[in-house]
Amino acid sequence: MEVLPLISLIHYGGWVKIFPLVNNTCSSSTEEIKRLETVRTSVMENLGPGGPGLLSITSVPNASIHRRNLLPLARKLALLNPDDRKRLLKEHHLGSDVSLKNPERNVSSFAMQLRYKQGLESTQCKFSSRADDNVKDQDLGQLPDNEFKNLGNMFKELGFCMIELGLCLARICDKAIGGQELEQSLLESSVAKGRLIHYHSTLDSVVLKEAGRKGRSSKKKGNPKSDQGQCIRSEKQTECTNVDGDSDEAGISGTHSNLWQQWHYDYGVFTVLTDPFFILPYYSSESRGSDQGCPSPGGHTYLQILDPNKNKVRMVKSSPESFIIQVGESADILSKGKLRSTLHCVCRPTKLENLSRETFVVFLQPAWNKTFSISDYPTENCNLSGQGSGAPDEENPPVKLGANKLAEAIQKMIPPLSSRLNDGMTFAEFSHETTRQYYGGGGLQPNR
Repeated sequence: MEVLPLISLIHYGGWVKIFPLVNNTCSSSTEEIKRLETVRTSVMENLGPGGPGLLSITSVPNASIHRRNLLPLARKLALLNPDDRKRLLKEHHLGSDVSLKNPERNVSSFAMQLRYKQGLESTQCKFSSRADDNVKDQDLGQLPDNEFKNLGNMFKELGFCMIELGLCLARICDKAIGGQELEQSLLESSVAKGRLIHYHSTLDSVVLKEAGRKGRSSKKKGNPKSDQGQCIRSEKQTECTNVDGDSDEAGISGTHSNLWQQWHYDYGVFTVLTDPFFILPYYSSESRGSDQGCPSPGGHTYLQILDPNKNKVRMVKSSPESFIIQVGESADILSKGKLRSTLHCVCRPTKLENLSRETFVVFLQPAWNKTFSISDYPTENCNLSGQGSGAPDEENPPVKLGANKLAEAIQKMIPPLSSRLNDGMTFAEFSHETTRQYYGGGGLQPNR
């Protein structure tokens, strides 16, 4: 499998200068105009039809502090006593896109709606002037008892920072394409969803199932040996189950047994992700476990994309502490195909089954009543679903199929855009129909 290294095309320090240049280039120096054109060219080369559909951003002030302290909390929340977790989520105004009552889930997600008209101003001040030394100097494996005290604030601060990156990128793309539709669609929405995600290791699954069995045994008696056998069987069954059905991305269930998140397109405008944080837990008879942050195996993010230009699956590799931005289907539609949405999945490191993956994601999307026009959208794009073919990787073979068979399988799984999008359809209707075709049923989207 080919590894896709995301070159850090944009450094955050340049964003401050980009803002005035976008709307008022005549008052800027020739050097600054050339620099901006270089940025625009690089962005379009990566996000346009000829690129991978994603890029990375580095050097965001103080963002790494919040990332290093927020992401490890994903696993702690996932394995927390259900009553304590419910109380904490309520206290910090968080919800979930998955059933946290299901002990067989392989993903735990904690979500918050981020209303960013007012949030961006306060967050800019905090990121530019405050580096929380107490938080920065803490050992990640030995956080204090009140480690969740600032959960909501950390969630918002990192989330608003990532929203700002997405808005800046929308403005750059608008300038390159012509018009203001991308940025305007986001400003009209003024709401994004932030999600703190824990991708379970095999060991985490065992812990959750054991806790579930204890919970059931307190209500009714059962045969311990029978329960243990059931746990082993259900673990094998749920390897192929995608329980991460959420309202911002659509995925396919029951296809590849080594995937944390199945192949799908995000259907918003941009998806902004942190570089993932990996945890290798230590368990003993005296302790339930302690979190130990560790480097990514091979430097991979374990995010994979299906590259239609090269007809193969590519593993994404980014620099530490960077942000990754992906193109969603709404950006593809609004740009008339000048930006390309990214077909992707998240795979498991099969040789490190006790390794868990933590990440924070912000989904930027249009307002629910945003109307899509496809009169100028390339007809050939509407008929595309999953494109390309993937060659199995020695460490992470996607499935025991040949390259052509894998391509056919993905193409059959992903509903083509033409079956989900009609001219004059609103974003709410598009998201409803997309979810219905991916998952079946009503396809209802929570508008919250």
